[in-house]
Amino acid sequence: MNKSRLGTILFFLSPALALVLVFYIIPLILAIYIGFTPLRDWNLKAYLGKFTTQSYQYLFYLLTHDPDVSKVVKTTIVFTTVTLVVNVLGGLALALATFFMEERVSLTYRSLWLLPRLTPVAVYSLLWYYFFLGDASGTLNSLLLRLGVIDHPVSWGTDPSLQPEGSWLILIVVNGFVGVSFGMIIFYSALKSIPREHIIAARIDGATTLQLIRRVMLPQIRWHLVYVTIWQLLSLLTTFAHIFLLTEWGVVDRWWGTTWALYVFNEAFTTGEQGVAAAAATILVAIGAVLGIISLRLLGFKKMMPEPRGEL
Repeated sequence: MNKSRLGTILFFLSPALALVLVFYIIPLILAIYIGFTPLRDWNLKAYLGKFTTQSYQYLFYLLTHDPDVSKVVKTTIVFTTVTLVVNVLGGLALALATFFMEERVSLTYRSLWLLPRLTPVAVYSLLWYYFFLGDASGTLNSLLLRLGVIDHPVSWGTDPSLQPEGSWLILIVVNGFVGVSFGMIIFYSALKSIPREHIIAARIDGATTLQLIRRVMLPQIRWHLVYVTIWQLLSLLTTFAHIFLLTEWGVVDRWWGTTWALYVFNEAFTTGEQGVAAAAATILVAIGAVLGIISLRLLGFKKMMPEPRGEL
């Protein structure tokens, strides 16, 4: 590659590279730096110059001895794994279902599924707060009491006998309704970009709907499947807004309802242990990078990137 072409590429990439540098690389470097200091209560003058591995040692001790932190790790694994499956497969199912609908009906359904994503986080979380509220006024309890399914109100996310499944189910449901809409948008647009002739030809050859989806449609949206899967994976690892509100309002158990990302937030802004929070955040970034690379390999990203046959 000659210098002129390299300069042209860097010129067009420079805005994106600047954004990545300012909002991702520099904060990551600062997090790594702060993780090796005993910073707390934002006392920069007292702690920033002191380098130590104390925060990482403290985290390792908590992971091996504190049952509450073990709950956080288990919750993070279950929440990320199950919600990822729900978001990707749910988004794909919605996209396929609306693709085969009449356009006006399809538009209505797609608009309805976008409402959770368009609703402010606080309002959306408040709706689920009242839905899972543990007394008779809660929407779910009220409905089940009237149907005779239960004879007394149930605290779905805080009753010890229902944990950890109760808290996990609430987190998955709340975040799943938001996540599937993202997959639906990407997959639907990808399906609409498939040449109409391919679908017509498959129908003429006698392909059923399932055969059409499996052999014609899914192979042509594999890029989008990889993109949504990786994006959702990394997003779920770092999401905490809805979860924070649900735990603060007492809808879910404090520890069974806390993910690692929320644990980082609480350490930084609730307990005031910024050094520990930075160390925990650095670990989360490392785990996200490793999982991202593994996912790209498992999803066959390299096979979809063949070498060009000639110079363009």
